[in-house]
Amino acid sequence: MKILDKLIIKDFLKTYFFVVLMLILIVLVLDFTEKNDAYIRNSVPSGQILMYMMNYGLYLNNLLTPITVFISVIFITSKMAGRTEIIAILSSGVSFMRMLFPFLFSALLIAVVSFFLNGWVLPVATLGVSEFKVKYLDDNRNNVDRQNMHIKVAPDTYAYLTRYYTSGNTGYNFTLEEISEGKLISKLSAERIVWDTATNAWSVRNWKLRVLQDMGEEWSSGESLDTVLSITPADFDLPHNHHETLTLPKLQTQIEILQERGADNTSFYLIEKYVRYMSPFAAIILTFIGVIVSSKKTRGGSGFKIALGFLMAFVYIILFLLSRTFAEAGTAYPVLAVWIPNMVFALTGLIMYKTVPR
Repeated sequence: MKILDKLIIKDFLKTYFFVVLMLILIVLVLDFTEKNDAYIRNSVPSGQILMYMMNYGLYLNNLLTPITVFISVIFITSKMAGRTEIIAILSSGVSFMRMLFPFLFSALLIAVVSFFLNGWVLPVATLGVSEFKVKYLDDNRNNVDRQNMHIKVAPDTYAYLTRYYTSGNTGYNFTLEEISEGKLISKLSAERIVWDTATNAWSVRNWKLRVLQDMGEEWSSGESLDTVLSITPADFDLPHNHHETLTLPKLQTQIEILQERGADNTSFYLIEKYVRYMSPFAAIILTFIGVIVSSKKTRGGSGFKIALGFLMAFVYIILFLLSRTFAEAGTAYPVLAVWIPNMVFALTGLIMYKTVPR
């Protein structure tokens, strides 16, 4: 690695961290101003607010990575082009791809850190943000019961609860139905279902069991019955963004559990896993495009190029959100849908490399 490589890497990373810090601080100030009345009204402790802002800052860092990387690349490259440094580098016999090395190396470092944050740090921060909002900002935060819950507990078995209280781990009007090929095989009904902490199992109270047979049906009933289900009280109190609050190992474990049950919402967890492996590559792809866009010296300076960087980064984010929505909507190839933004921009970068004069 030559002195010029070290200088570019240093300037790139320094600019990247500065842009990240500025954007995050701006968003946090706006967020604090918006929620300040709620903080005062709910008497939120200062320590909790600071912890929320730290967690929210980590979330913003991940969200803004495409923008911050692109802006940093364009700022550094256009500044070098304005001082005719790129012309001097290329005139000395250095190829354009060789000049790209320090930029891509810096992007690779950012991608590795981003993958670590996405897999292990950001989920904890996201969970902290969700818990803070539920505890201090949600108007219905004291209403912890769940109503009309349907859960697939096995490939052919479905559970239903009219109401479930998380405080006592108790559900009411419980039914457990086994359905095969569209036909009801058996149905267990109970007035209550209670989680027994001593045995870590469910106990159904005042139950009735109906089993359908070829020549009729069989009925049985009782006051109490212990039953083993592949769900726990935690499954009744999952946040809506539960897949975003799991670290990568826990996410894989949750996927395996849902696949064993034959649950219908497994795709959300699978897509989240695909996204975490896909998103770090955005830094490398956008760096490649950014150097191509801003390596030519222009009279207008770097202002237009930075604006163009904002535009292309926002296009990437919008395309990413749309592709994720398509994947979650039940497309046949969710992996392909998730990777559409990277494939489109990678192809765009290759075309620009072949056609844009430098």
